[in-house]
Amino acid sequence: MIDQKTLAAVLPFGVWIALMTLLPQNAAAYATRSAATAAALAWSCFILKPCWRISSRALSWGIAAGVFVAAFWIFPENWGWYRRWILWPIGAELPPDAAPAPYDPAVCGWTLTIAKLVGSAFVIAPAEELFFRSFLYRRLQSRDWWAVPLSRFDVSAFVWSAGLFCLEHPPRFVVAAACGAVYGFTAVRHGLGAAIVAHVVTNLLLALHVIYHGAWGFW
Repeated sequence: MIDQKTLAAVLPFGVWIALMTLLPQNAAAYATRSAATAAALAWSCFILKPCWRISSRALSWGIAAGVFVAAFWIFPENWGWYRRWILWPIGAELPPDAAPAPYDPAVCGWTLTIAKLVGSAFVIAPAEELFFRSFLYRRLQSRDWWAVPLSRFDVSAFVWSAGLFCLEHPPRFVVAAACGAVYGFTAVRHGLGAAIVAHVVTNLLLALHVIYHGAWGFW
């Protein structure tokens, strides 16, 4: 039987993945998925509330890490060599942005575009950090994962958690693995709260970039 802490750490991400599989890939379905995951996340916050605490120093580190990852994610894609050799599979080219783009407000309306932004930044980011950096990283070290200090660095668990995180982000696997490593380091060094802040900042900046520049390929 799954204990309550494990369920709280796994449920939000599990709900997200389950609904991503079951629902169509459109703006309305994304809003539904975000709402269901947010409900699971609210319960998890109540159960695991001590692990959400964050100091002012960790907050500053999280913000800086989030800005760095956003820049690393966005700007190099203007470089042809980067698009050709860093994305996966090596030598592949990103397809052109979809037209019409499903999250473009001209297609789905501003309400669903903003729902996409909110879900991306404030729902899936903390759900992923709770699963990958808090649960999975420690579960790879011990069955009694809750007893493992998050500050304990384990090379194998660190690599595996970053590697599995990257599988969620095709075709940017290589970049996602590096970003997962930044979030992982942030969690180990400054706590889960800092990693959540970093991921939220990254996804928020990415969302603003997508909307402002019409870079729908990121979404």
